[in-house]
Amino acid sequence: MSTLPEGVQRVAVALAEAGHAHAPKMLDDAARTAQQAADALGIGVGQIAKSIIFRRKSDDAAVLVITSGDRRVDEKRVATLVGKIGRADAEFVKAKTGFTIGGVSPVAHAEPPVTLIDRELFRFDEIWAAAGHPHGVFKLAPADLEKLTGAPVADVVQVPSIP
Repeated sequence: MSTLPEGVQRVAVALAEAGHAHAPKMLDDAARTAQQAADALGIGVGQIAKSIIFRRKSDDAAVLVITSGDRRVDEKRVATLVGKIGRADAEFVKAKTGFTIGGVSPVAHAEPPVTLIDRELFRFDEIWAAAGHPHGVFKLAPADLEKLTGAPVADVVQVPSIP
């Protein structure tokens, strides 16, 4: 068996230390987007817990918003909870999290981020999150995200428009 990439190893250690039941698994194809991950796992895109990183303007902290793959983050709602935020470029994401975009895990960050979990994830019993690499994922329940991150659950996505 080949050695897991460094980011996936960090996630595996964090999950094991937390007593999480599911270790990361590597997919044959990259899952850089929620849709790619869902297709590779044979599940609905909403069951993908996407990790979106923003840059808080007041102190340059990373703000991690974990949301359902079929939802879009409402930046104004996030800013109301954590302060003014801006976009984070790939260099900022890598420096603050230790992960590249497309593989940002909700756990095992280089620097602990300010984290929010979107309530929409709780529509599902089982979800999957990135495990530190574009090919790495791990299975969990939404309540596990609260336990693993210590983050609050909030309403941080755009309200879907009704046609």
